[in-house]
Amino acid sequence: MTNNPVQFPNWNDLAGRTLAGEILTRDQARAVLNAPDELLLEQLAAAYRVRRHFWGSRVRLHFLLNAQSGLCAEDCNYCSQSKISDAEIEKYPLMAREKILDAAARATSLKAGTFCMVISGRAPGERVFNKVLDAVREVKARHDLKICACLGLLTEEQTRRLAEAGVDRVNHNLNTSEGHTPNIVTTHTYEDRVRTVENVKAAGITTCSGGIIGMGEEDDDVIDLALALREMGVTSVPINFLIPIPGTRFAEHNQLNPRRCLRVLCLYRFLLPSQEIRIAGGREVHLRSLQPLGLYAANSLFIGDYLTTAGQEARKDLEMIRDAGFVLEAPDGSPIEGDPLEGVPEHFPMGPLPVLTQA
Repeated sequence: MTNNPVQFPNWNDLAGRTLAGEILTRDQARAVLNAPDELLLEQLAAAYRVRRHFWGSRVRLHFLLNAQSGLCAEDCNYCSQSKISDAEIEKYPLMAREKILDAAARATSLKAGTFCMVISGRAPGERVFNKVLDAVREVKARHDLKICACLGLLTEEQTRRLAEAGVDRVNHNLNTSEGHTPNIVTTHTYEDRVRTVENVKAAGITTCSGGIIGMGEEDDDVIDLALALREMGVTSVPINFLIPIPGTRFAEHNQLNPRRCLRVLCLYRFLLPSQEIRIAGGREVHLRSLQPLGLYAANSLFIGDYLTTAGQEARKDLEMIRDAGFVLEAPDGSPIEGDPLEGVPEHFPMGPLPVLTQA
């Protein structure tokens, strides 16, 4: 008796159906995540067909600033800044405005189109919130940058004030599926996160919400998160791959490899065809030498460092984009002509900015 071989979808046909507006069935989505390695290049080619239709060969760059670090009362198991973490990280209150402006200048010099300002904590207090608004106005006055703010749980009134200050986008990740959320955090709920995203939408700000892969979730959790983001109409979707930081509850989680990460990116391109999909934290750790292949599904990257972990040297990112035949995207969405390395210092000083706290 012989076993019948498992039948996988025709990936190019799947891409055509996606472009026609069809949604993958759950069985098709599971097949994307569980296809054998020998089919990976076919999957990437199909995902790139969808990516190219909506985004061409353009790559958006985002620069992340951890403007307030640690000191968080939430109990997220993955996070080095949470109250239950023993990770050795730098902890500081909100940076002085001058340091935020220095970071914005760095983002501009690296040809990032979006400056992402992040603060730790459940939700911003009024004093910190007002200082963030002041910094946003100053950055907008000095630089041709879109601004994304990631400030924790936000009310309708706060998102309205962010819009008035000139914030273009607010990030608040759902992180994982509704069913898996209680395994990740207990101090807030999945509904709390959804409510913040809905408040952002109500304020007319572009929504940015994604997740973290590698936190012990099942395939259906990965699929459920993508479908939730699609149903909510989220515009920008950062995909993080868990960095198991020593001192966190998830320090021993190590279930990812480069092929799994690429298949997740393919799935999200099929399920979220027109959205900006960003390869976020953990790119260097988990994709490793296969990082360029991620751009055949995703159209966006963080350049520089992450919240409490270092990223790849900036010139290597720009070389990777150039060598793979992609082009950078300006803040207005147009392609930037020429070598992306032009004008970037040979030894650009990455690493954390010196911290000066607010008076």
